Amino acid sequence: MKIHIPTPLRQYAGKKASIDVQADNVGQALSALTATYPDLRRHLYTDEGKLRAFVNVYLNDEDIRYLHKESTPVKENDSLSIVPSIAGGAGACCCSCRMNA
Repeated sequence: MKIHIPTPLRQYAGKKASIDVQADNVGQALSALTATYPDLRRHLYTDEGKLRAFVNVYLNDEDIRYLHKESTPVKENDSLSIVPSIAGGAGACCCSCRMNA
């Protein structure tokens, strides 16, 4: 199966956009990925070994949180995408425009 690596994390995955792994489920796929690229582990998992809250994982465009999470079975032709959440919004302005309102 293929795991797609987001641009901000590629520096920890040999600068690759995708990685092929062999696995029976999502957890095994991510484990194979972090075994090959150990620097990725701290970006994907907490110290307790749980996926970080801001890391979203999609299996063929389906959020694994609504499937069977890391136990979700995968097939050889499946695609896994790691999508970090993006923070920000109206309160993130760093200029003085709000001060002059």
